[in-house]
Amino acid sequence: MSDLVKVAVVGHVEWVEFVSVRALPARGEIIEAEGSWEQAAGGGAVAAVQLARLAGECVFYTALGDDERGHEAKRELERLGVVVEAAWRPEPQRRALVFIDERGERTITTIGERLAPEGDDPLRWAWLGDAHGVYLTAGDAGAVRLARAAASLVCTPRAGAALRHARQPIDVLVCSATDEGERYESGDLDPAPAIVARTEGANGGSLEGVNGFVGRWDPISPPGQPVDSYGAGDSFAAGLTYGLAEGRSPEEAAELGARCGAACVSGRGPYEGQLRRPGG
Repeated sequence: MSDLVKVAVVGHVEWVEFVSVRALPARGEIIEAEGSWEQAAGGGAVAAVQLARLAGECVFYTALGDDERGHEAKRELERLGVVVEAAWRPEPQRRALVFIDERGERTITTIGERLAPEGDDPLRWAWLGDAHGVYLTAGDAGAVRLARAAASLVCTPRAGAALRHARQPIDVLVCSATDEGERYESGDLDPAPAIVARTEGANGGSLEGVNGFVGRWDPISPPGQPVDSYGAGDSFAAGLTYGLAEGRSPEEAAELGARCGAACVSGRGPYEGQLRRPGG
């Protein structure tokens, strides 16, 4: 790993079947897929790969189903440069079905229980005390407390129950201004996040701090034709996490996140277009 920036993700994995279609089927309609493929993805996995491509390596604390898909997910993420710290669960690996339409928009259906790491899992948690930045997408309250040992902690509202129970300070909460599943309202967490970053899709996004700080980041045009929006949001969060870990200002970190999100949509699937560090 880079001697300068040590990063990690605490979160979840889904084994995803991607299906390319011209448009989503209407009720009762039968359509023909234009292509399909399967791979390990989900918010934690996507962010871990993006961070590995920026930092040279990323440690990923997760839980996986002790079945064929779970073990293949670990092998694939390791091939992509991620150091996987996995707790094995008897439940099947969680799956997802993702339709990608001709505009590159994704529609997601998850199948099975979301598997998340827990603070009692026998993982290499002590390493987090040396981390410069951690992004957390899933885990129990114990995992949140262990992640807080890092110099900076970025979280998503989808880990809301664990965040509420852990009652730990969060440096940046990355939420959505439009997606109900990723909304945050004042008072949802105690203590309140130091900064809330609200993404607005093609309009960029805003930053709001508890100390009265406000800021924005501008949208970034993809480096190529938009192909697939799956993974753009988690690539954004990973870029922001890396920027903070490097010591950038919140605005500069968000701008790096925006570049990561824009790069992601220019490739098929979550990994093909992801931003890489020079020489990486």
